[in-house]
Amino acid sequence: MTVTYFATFRHDGVVGAEDLQWLERLLAATPGLARGLIYTPAQTHDPYLDDGRPPALAVQLYFPDIAALEAALAHGGHLQALAAPDALPSLRGAAVTQQAMLARAFAVPDARSGTASGEPGCTYLVTYEGAAADQNAWVAHYIEHHTAIMARFPGIREVEVATRIDWCGFLPWPRVDAMLRNKVVFDDAAALTAALNSPVRHDMRADFQRFPAFTGTVTHFPMATENLAHGVGLSRAADRRETREGRG
Repeated sequence: MTVTYFATFRHDGVVGAEDLQWLERLLAATPGLARGLIYTPAQTHDPYLDDGRPPALAVQLYFPDIAALEAALAHGGHLQALAAPDALPSLRGAAVTQQAMLARAFAVPDARSGTASGEPGCTYLVTYEGAAADQNAWVAHYIEHHTAIMARFPGIREVEVATRIDWCGFLPWPRVDAMLRNKVVFDDAAALTAALNSPVRHDMRADFQRFPAFTGTVTHFPMATENLAHGVGLSRAADRRETREGRG
């Protein structure tokens, strides 16, 4: 288990390449950061769901402990730069929300590639925004049963579940209190689409119907994923981006 921080930027526009490069540099220099993920919208097909336009940008940051996370989010912390007036001009006016959580990783048959190894990937980000009648029973069912089905997806590279914690931080954005987030990670959007249209997806839906009682919105967004893993150089991420943009 580790602690993780989500910041989600909702905006009608598209985050610019220069802003992404600035964000990569900022995150790579964050003291204590073990791993950083930058999410931008991807396209896929889920036979059960279409939750509309994904966020224009999201970041997920991992820290070895709560002290490191809270230091980065402190009044004078490194990540205060994210909220500076001149930060991310292509997303000026975005509605930004934040949450810190406890992240649990689950074994999958083949985690050799995807974002687990520092390469780009595609993530299905799922958020349960409501509340359960019995939170303990609900989370226990999810962890014991739902993750076991996720691990059977063809081409799966990562399974993660994040749950609530109390945390201190002083970025000026509204906090959200999602009761659970999960993600499944694949090599690319085509692999995610294939998994979502496999028999395992039907098993996932059947288990969803067996969840203990809960209320609230559930969102599912496919996101292209750039990984700034510990030990993976920033120049490598920049080189990959230039290649995708036709400059490499």
